[in-house]
Amino acid sequence: MIRMASVEQALALLAEHGRAAAMGVETVPLAQAEGRRLAEAVVAQVSQPPADVSAMDGYAVKFADMKMGAALKVIGESRAGTPSGLRLGTGEAVRIFTGAYVPEGADHILIQEDAKREGDTVTVTFEQRKPENIRRAGLDFLRGQTLVPAGHVMTEGAISLAAAGNAASVAVRKRPRIGVLANGDELMPPGSALGPGQIVNSIQPALLALIRRWGAEPINLGAARDDQADVIKRISQPCDVLVTIGGASVGDHDVVRSAFANAGFTPVFEKIAVKPGKPTWFSKRAPQLVLGLPGNPAAAMVTAQLFLRPLVDALMSTPPSAQATQRAHTNQALPATANREEYLRAILAIGADGRAGVTAAENQDSSLLSPFLTANVLIRRAPNAPAVAAGDLVDIVVLA
Repeated sequence: MIRMASVEQALALLAEHGRAAAMGVETVPLAQAEGRRLAEAVVAQVSQPPADVSAMDGYAVKFADMKMGAALKVIGESRAGTPSGLRLGTGEAVRIFTGAYVPEGADHILIQEDAKREGDTVTVTFEQRKPENIRRAGLDFLRGQTLVPAGHVMTEGAISLAAAGNAASVAVRKRPRIGVLANGDELMPPGSALGPGQIVNSIQPALLALIRRWGAEPINLGAARDDQADVIKRISQPCDVLVTIGGASVGDHDVVRSAFANAGFTPVFEKIAVKPGKPTWFSKRAPQLVLGLPGNPAAAMVTAQLFLRPLVDALMSTPPSAQATQRAHTNQALPATANREEYLRAILAIGADGRAGVTAAENQDSSLLSPFLTANVLIRRAPNAPAVAAGDLVDIVVLA
C-alpha cells in the first residue's frame, strides 16, 4: 500500500488493476451499438458499391458516341434494385437512374439535362468533355476491408458504415457497472428547499453523465449520511467499480474510507500528490474496485478526468486517453509550483495568428464549478516547476 502516490504511480496502479478486472465481450445488434466500444473490428461482408453504379439520372452510353447532336437508340432501362441485364452496343443508350447498375459496355452517364428524349431516341444537346458520373465498384470500401477498428466507440457514422458493410451485429466490450456514492449529512438533491447548513449534491449528476459518456453503465447509489453503516448498506449493490465523492479526508466525520476498510476493502494508495485532489484514494476487494474522489466539486471533476477515465479505459481494454498531453502557448504568466503536480482549469482557443493559446481560469479554488462551463482543457504543471512567462509552451490535457 502506498500512502502518497505520484500521479504516474496512481495511473499505473489504476491501469494494472483495471486490466486485471477487464470486462468480457458480448455481441449486440447494430441498432443497440451506439456508444459501445468495439472488441473486434467490423469487416466488410460486401463491397460498396457492389458494382459500377450511376451517380446521376440520365442515360448510360459509350463516351465514343458523345458527339454534339448524336442520336442514340434507347434499348432499355436500369433503376436501383432492377438492373437492366443489357449489353450496350455502339449508338445505343440505356435510361438509368441514380444508384442503378451501369450496363455492360457503358463508360459514361449522359445526364438528362444534357439530352433530349423523343420516343426511343435520345440526342446529345451539350458537349461532353470526359467520361464521368459513374461510381466504380468498391469506391467506398471493398469486401474484406476493415471498416471500424477494434477499440473504436460506435457513433452514428460507425453504425452506418457497419450497416453498409452488411453487419447485423457487432462484438463489443461489456460495460463496467460503476456505482457513484456521494457522502455528507449536508447534501440535498437538486431542487430541494435548502435548510441551514445544507448544500446541493451537484457533483453526482455530473459524474453519472461522464461515466455514461465514457462508455460505462452508471449506477446512482444516492447520498450516504456521515455514518459507516449507511455507507456499507449503499455499496451492497453489484458494481464492478464504486466511486465515492467526499468523506475521503481525515476529519472526525469523514467515514467513507473506514467504512470500506470495515467492509473488507484493502487500500492500494491513500492519497495522490496532485492539486486539486490530494485526498483521492483507491482500494480493492476482488473483484470490486473503489476509487474515492474528494468532496470539493472542482477537485472531484478534475480527478474524475485524470483517474476515473483511465480506469474505465483499462476495464474496457482500450489505450488510456484521459491523461494524454498536448502542448499550447500560455496566454498569461504562471507561477512556480509546489511539490504536487498541478492541473489548472483553462480554455484552449485558436488566436488571430492561428496559434493555439491557453488561458487559465483566474480563480482555481477547488470548490468552484463555474470554470467548467467554459473550460475545455487542463494545464498540467509538474511538481516544483519554475514560473513560466506568457507565450511559453505548457502541457495541456483535453477534457472529455
